[in-house]
Amino acid sequence: MLLVEDDGGVRRVNVETLRDPGYNVIEAAAPAVALSVLEKDKVDLLFTDVVMPGMNGRQLAERATGLRPGLKVLFTTGHTSNAIIHNGVLDPGVQLITKPFRIDQLARRLREILT
Repeated sequence: MLLVEDDGGVRRVNVETLRDPGYNVIEAAAPAVALSVLEKDKVDLLFTDVVMPGMNGRQLAERATGLRPGLKVLFTTGHTSNAIIHNGVLDPGVQLITKPFRIDQLARRLREILT
């Protein structure tokens, strides 16, 4: 799994949370770093924040799935208005978990997406 989060504190907590149950997590602080990881490493899921400087999570996901067709994507955000939610409605086919989330909520969403 590739976790992309520009907030260092949030990224560290999420990485620890995901590694505890045994997920192999590669972390990236920026979309450009994530894209370079995707070019060389096998990744089955992209877990990305939506709101990031330079390139938002939706743009990252579009480029990432271009590099890795079939890549599963889970977005996360604490914002109600952003690149994947319009007029309160989630874009079709988008998987989202909103911040703040509990560990059990994240585990359930990941199981749903990966199986």
